Amino acid sequence: MKRKASAVWKGAIKDGKGTISTDSKVLSDTQYSFSTRFEEGTGTNPEELIAAAHAGCFSMALSGQLGSADLTAEKISTTATVTLEKTDAGFTISAVHLDVSAKIAGADKQAFEKAANDAKTGCPVSKLLNAKITMDARLEA
Repeated sequence: MKRKASAVWKGAIKDGKGTISTDSKVLSDTQYSFSTRFEEGTGTNPEELIAAAHAGCFSMALSGQLGSADLTAEKISTTATVTLEKTDAGFTISAVHLDVSAKIAGADKQAFEKAANDAKTGCPVSKLLNAKITMDARLEA
């Protein structure tokens, strides 16, 4: 299975502009720029897209882990916060924090925490990232 996306950049780093598109057309010539990445401009940026991918991947992975324990979530909500830092070697994604909340009938805290931790390490996007990944996971009543 392969998925594709593309990007086009025109101009210099600070005053140039780019677009990002996906084969699914969910993103189609979506604007990004220096200001959307490093300031407060309108548009998207690679780190925001990585955060979205990680949140989506983790939520599905958690659902799978719960299924292995014969549990089904009514709802899993995940927010991924990607940290981009400037280091001596240049900019790097140094960390991702997952903030997870799940409503699961019949789940106890121990089973939920095991499923969440297994999903955090087993999610394909987690495996891809060379960053510290932390998590706060809450089981809703």
